[in-house]
Amino acid sequence: MKRDCSSGSQKRSAFGAGRIVLASLASHGFPSGYQDSRVKRFLSKNGLVILGFTFILSLIALLAVGLTQNKNTPENFKFGIVFDAGSSHTTMYIYKWSAEKVNDTGLVYEIEACKVKGPGISAFASNVQDIPVYLSKCMGRAKELIPKYKHHQTPVYLGATAGMRLLRMENEQSAKRILASVTSFLNSYPFNFRDARIISGSEEGAYGWITINYLLGKLQKKQNSEDPSSRKNESQETYGALDLGGASTQITFVPKDTNISSPIKFMQFRLYGWNYTVYTYSFLCYGQDQALLLKLAKDTVETPSGTLLDPCFHPGYERMVDISDLFNNVCTREYKDLFPFDKLRIQGTGDFLQCQERLHNLFPTTYCRYTSCTFNGVFMPPVHGEFGAFSAYYYTMKFLNLTSDKVTSEDMVIEKMKQYCSRPWKEVNTTYADVKEKYLSEYCFSGTYVLTLLQVYNFTDYWKHIHFMHKINDNAEAGWTLGYMLNLTNMIPAELPQPKPFSRPTYISLMVAFSLVLAIVFILGSIIFHKSSYFQK
Repeated sequence: MKRDCSSGSQKRSAFGAGRIVLASLASHGFPSGYQDSRVKRFLSKNGLVILGFTFILSLIALLAVGLTQNKNTPENFKFGIVFDAGSSHTTMYIYKWSAEKVNDTGLVYEIEACKVKGPGISAFASNVQDIPVYLSKCMGRAKELIPKYKHHQTPVYLGATAGMRLLRMENEQSAKRILASVTSFLNSYPFNFRDARIISGSEEGAYGWITINYLLGKLQKKQNSEDPSSRKNESQETYGALDLGGASTQITFVPKDTNISSPIKFMQFRLYGWNYTVYTYSFLCYGQDQALLLKLAKDTVETPSGTLLDPCFHPGYERMVDISDLFNNVCTREYKDLFPFDKLRIQGTGDFLQCQERLHNLFPTTYCRYTSCTFNGVFMPPVHGEFGAFSAYYYTMKFLNLTSDKVTSEDMVIEKMKQYCSRPWKEVNTTYADVKEKYLSEYCFSGTYVLTLLQVYNFTDYWKHIHFMHKINDNAEAGWTLGYMLNLTNMIPAELPQPKPFSRPTYISLMVAFSLVLAIVFILGSIIFHKSSYFQK
């Protein structure tokens, strides 16, 4: 009863207030009905205007918050430049990656591979003043491709490999002058020059291993299990790396037994939260070019005349070699005084089996002080698993059409090499007229050398487990340069994305608040518009 009385009292008060307003209007000369109509129209009209204005402001605020919070921010790309200063040529690689997504995608894109015109950088020992001209074209290309506002952030590295290692062994001061000239030249550009140095053979092998496993996604692969045994098995799933250059060759892999007693210190890496124990070894003088010189030097010792009948060249092929060129390096110098002629005439006979027999003489395997060895008594754990073979491995076997899936056994490779080496030089030269003669003439030797080297490494049924690689997933070229940059930039850690204007709780609260205001305004507007009698009551 009290509640009813109170309600009635409130209604009487409201009606009383209404009568007071109407009486006031009547005192100013307005009729009672007219005054009542004016009040309703006034309240309805101004109420709708106010509500409409509030609705528009709330809608604008709602859209503004939503668009501001969810707008697409420009992707933050970064760039890096690495020069591969090899024994026979120099190549500049430009890499690009998203700074915010590297750990998620594991992708660094190669956007340019600029081959420097001319020989390897070690050839400039007596004319270091020509190095700026030598490198300028590719550096100009880098300035064109990389946005100007990114120049000062872009790291530049130059890594010199086996050619410069050999030069340093012969004349350390010449090697230093070359690197000083390179440093001065690269410092003159607006990029962030970091380093120019001679990398060791072990580094070259390890960086190549990092590159191919990074591009294959092996290093970034995540497992839900935290079991230590799972982590150990994860490291076993990486690919081994086979690199063949002009002056050296490298083999790198994770041994099956990392606790094996070793005279060679294994390399330790911690990459993306995983620990890796890696065996790597670089054989200086066993790159493709130096191995040919070494073979020729050994053969000349057994040749009493100035003519060498060489089964590693096509029948009908001839080449004249200056003895000074043949013996003027560290790899062949020990044979220098054993050959009395100034010129050596090479005449090809094109016999694969005889060529392979002579190449096996470069790899003495009888002496080993350890549980497991490769050639020259060098310790090496037993190879296992899958291997990626790149650089000269790939280029040689690609030319010989031995990289396809149809080639499934060593016997098929041997048969193909027998047929190729026995082809007359005139026929080969005509068939491949667009290939430079020096390279074309050496493919018989190179293919035989690759096959022999893999046999010396003791690969069992290796053709099923070796993958000849160039561009991995059409992304970046297999080689040591990407691994070098990744290592020096700490594996390109992902950067935090640009922060949102509002925190998530604030964003949700604002969206809910403005949505409620819109709903309330819409309901009140509908009531005013459709039920104007509400205000009269």
